[in-house]
Amino acid sequence: MSFPKQDIPDLYEAGIVELQAGLDAERFTSVELTIAYISRIEEVNVQGGELRAVLEVSPFALKVAAKLDEERRTSGKRTMLHGIPILLKDNIATLSSEGLNTTAGSHALLGSIVSDDAGVVKRLRQAGAIILGKVNMSELAYFRGSIPSGWSGRGGQCKSAYHPIGSPSGSSSGSGVAASVGLATVTLGTETDGSIASPSSNNNVVGIKPTVGLTSRAGVLPITAAQDTVGPMTRSVEDAAIVLSIIAGEDPNDRRTLSQPRPVPDYLKALDANALHGKRIGVPRSSMPSSPADALPQSMCSVFDNSLRIMESLGATIVDPANLPSAEEIKNLDHLVLYVDFKIELNEYLSALKEVPTGVRTLADLIQFNIDHAELELPEGYSDQGELIKSQATNGRDEIYGKALARNLELGATRGIDAVLKEYNLDALVLPAKDTHTPAAIAGYPTVTVPLGFFPGDEPVRYDGPIAYPAPGMPFGLTFIGTAFDEYALIGMAYAFEQKTKVRTSRRAIAEAIPKTQLRAK
Repeated sequence: MSFPKQDIPDLYEAGIVELQAGLDAERFTSVELTIAYISRIEEVNVQGGELRAVLEVSPFALKVAAKLDEERRTSGKRTMLHGIPILLKDNIATLSSEGLNTTAGSHALLGSIVSDDAGVVKRLRQAGAIILGKVNMSELAYFRGSIPSGWSGRGGQCKSAYHPIGSPSGSSSGSGVAASVGLATVTLGTETDGSIASPSSNNNVVGIKPTVGLTSRAGVLPITAAQDTVGPMTRSVEDAAIVLSIIAGEDPNDRRTLSQPRPVPDYLKALDANALHGKRIGVPRSSMPSSPADALPQSMCSVFDNSLRIMESLGATIVDPANLPSAEEIKNLDHLVLYVDFKIELNEYLSALKEVPTGVRTLADLIQFNIDHAELELPEGYSDQGELIKSQATNGRDEIYGKALARNLELGATRGIDAVLKEYNLDALVLPAKDTHTPAAIAGYPTVTVPLGFFPGDEPVRYDGPIAYPAPGMPFGLTFIGTAFDEYALIGMAYAFEQKTKVRTSRRAIAEAIPKTQLRAK
């Protein structure tokens, strides 16, 4: 079968709808699509741009793709994800019989055997998605110590594709980088506090951090059930909406999901280029970093201010400022809840593993493993495991913990996001994505991050060990923030902004980071 070359999607940008059209028309197969993505990974992962975004590729991906191709021919596609390759963050469990490890980037968990697929993975498989592989991440979801973002013992230093030493941010580093240059159609990330929003921002992609309890955390290596959530990281709001519609929903293995509104919306129906018309959008400026060391670059702030004018042109009313009453208290927040929960929940996760070749069954074991295998886990520049040590020193969920958890919810939700939404009669809040994620994190509330702009060529470089951000040409994002289970409205607003500005496609990654492999015309 032959077909015009212009009908072949460019895998750097290709979305789910475009790929499904090609698959349905038999212009290419899921096997060919999977082969192309594997070749693209090989080009730039440890060669070319040396992105170190992908840890491993499933040895069964092509076999699964062939079965799904046959199913498409005989009975049609199951869903919009049928035959679509997806990369998973390495803290999302997959059965070892499917050929992939689940290690959160740590050698301590290499070869460990989980009892079941993660809840979101079950949904992806049922939808006909191809689990292509696992991506690199900030080890243990950046809850190990003060080390550069995007590094793990197994994967090394992940880098953004937009600068030779660009920071990918984290902890969903590989997810953002892989999506940014088309190493898969879709990636999944996880967030506790910024780990979807921040790498989406640094890598010019879209990230949805769902309300805690909308997507299952069962089988996801935890930090805290109070804040952990799983969401899509893609090149478009449309793709993110498709994925969220499939991975959202109840899971008996994650009780938090049982209290979500029913039914799960079809988030595709939220895609409306006029969604900002008539909306009231607040700008909580006091939640932006303000200390001299952490203040947002002026170049970013200027583009953000212009984005507010763009939203006004789309019919939105901008309320600026619309500050959270709790903003200053949130900036001084301690992380007691995270330290206490991590020890308890990680120990539960490790003890439930069917097998751990290294013998690591507790947080204390993990700390010692790192010391004993310092050449793998504590190399120069990456030797801090202070977060693990602080967590190990906690003594369980006592009265002080209970008060801290209640205070987090009060600051983030009651006197935070909900208070400002009510005071100014707002539909959503909007902020630059960099370092503004904590209010939504401690509230457990949703955010949608979309591309906003790029640093100019003369932007001063700020180093973090061997990587840098800001840096010339590096991307940054815009985050829409709402109240609990407000994803549908946020997706609509983010889509309207995306369609008006088309920031994502206005600048490509650096040449050595862009794979050349494409689907071939027959």
